Amino acid sequence: MKMLLDKRLQDMVNDYVPQGEILDDLVCFFSIFADYTRLKMISALAISEMCVSDLSRILKLNQTTVSHQLRLLKNLNAVTTKRQGKVVFYSLRNDTLSEVLLKGVEFLGY
Repeated sequence: MKMLLDKRLQDMVNDYVPQGEILDDLVCFFSIFADYTRLKMISALAISEMCVSDLSRILKLNQTTVSHQLRLLKNLNAVTTKRQGKVVFYSLRNDTLSEVLLKGVEFLGY
């Protein structure tokens, strides 16, 4: 099959399309948004740091589910923790997650 793109455009596309470790990391990053519970938790944590029991109560989810999703978010380096006595507070690592979430809402026209 004959290519319709010229060599310069082919090279630009090849340079732009992520591959290898970058592609793997991007897939992991976007997987953060691929779950209803995680999206709710990211939205809540964009407003304030919270502990498991507060997130559970506000989002009407059981604590086991919240803890499991927070563990995944922590493993993906999306949240940070701060311990105060026996209570662990979770917060977004930085504003990037909430910005991506807001861009998604904007893209959808809401």
